[in-house]
Amino acid sequence: MTGRGDGDAGAAGGPARHVPVLLGEVLVALAPERGGRFLDGTFGAGGYSAAILKASRAARLLALDRDPTAVMAGEKLVRSSLGRLTLIEACFGELDAVAAGEGFVPLDGVVLDIGVSSMQLDEGERGFSFRLDGPLDMRMGSDGDSAADIVNGASEARLADIIYHYGEERRARAVAHALIEARRKAPIRTTRELADIVASIVRAEPNGPHPATRTFQALRIAVNDELGELVRALHAAERALAPGGRLVVVTFHSLEDRIVKQFFAKREGKGGASRYLPGLAPAEPTFTGVTRGPVLPGEAEVRANPRARSAKLRAAARTMAPAREEETSVAALAALPAASSSRGGRA
Repeated sequence: MTGRGDGDAGAAGGPARHVPVLLGEVLVALAPERGGRFLDGTFGAGGYSAAILKASRAARLLALDRDPTAVMAGEKLVRSSLGRLTLIEACFGELDAVAAGEGFVPLDGVVLDIGVSSMQLDEGERGFSFRLDGPLDMRMGSDGDSAADIVNGASEARLADIIYHYGEERRARAVAHALIEARRKAPIRTTRELADIVASIVRAEPNGPHPATRTFQALRIAVNDELGELVRALHAAERALAPGGRLVVVTFHSLEDRIVKQFFAKREGKGGASRYLPGLAPAEPTFTGVTRGPVLPGEAEVRANPRARSAKLRAAARTMAPAREEETSVAALAALPAASSSRGGRA
């Protein structure tokens, strides 16, 4: 769960409700004080964008968000930026094409805060959270299948695979079976209905998260193709960044972090030549590390903003090497494995 809000600038055009995660660490890694052209691929409530603009008057910023509500709310910051901020409704997986169309390439820095925003979680009508009853939607944008479409239309095997792979839920098969049985009686339409069904199957752990947490995460990822979008964004940033340009990525769960970690490892040339093709020279690195391993929030930040507790920041700088083709081993991490009704615990 992310916190892409703004703590002091009122970037969303109203009362500050959210705090951007790892803000100081993001600014250190991104180094916007250099000036130049930057891109915030996940505008949210504008926390990172406002801080980047404040860090240097020589910085110009292109911000993207696939949520039209976030784009509308960000118009106040656009107006106050006096022409230095351009805010567009778009998916960050196409950031290179959008940046080129706006005259923003090559870029001097890209920041991505992956996942659902705090605003979306806190609005029951968006259907992201079981804390607030609402329609089972979960779409970050305004098109495509909703969570209700998947829950009520997918096969039992596919539901189990989604919940197991994207939610890492051990009882995925049992949850999928319960959803099939429930929808035979009536369609599952609300977040409360879904949460209650899952809670009847998955045992609550003392001081642990709600039993439906992993299932909600899985459906949200599937609805928005979040992992596939992340893979596309990493490759798009590689194509759009100037030599020395920084790519900074903040993730919030292991699936996202694994993709970013492996992408940087491949692009930094870690691991050397393939043992299966020993005569093949390794490709020239397209990135060099800015951080050594993940940067984690401190205890004070976690106390002040509990949504920061699982955040990890990784950053790298672009080299002069030409961008490569898509890394298939990284892309594979974003895809569901071949359907298997044997995964996901006991039914």
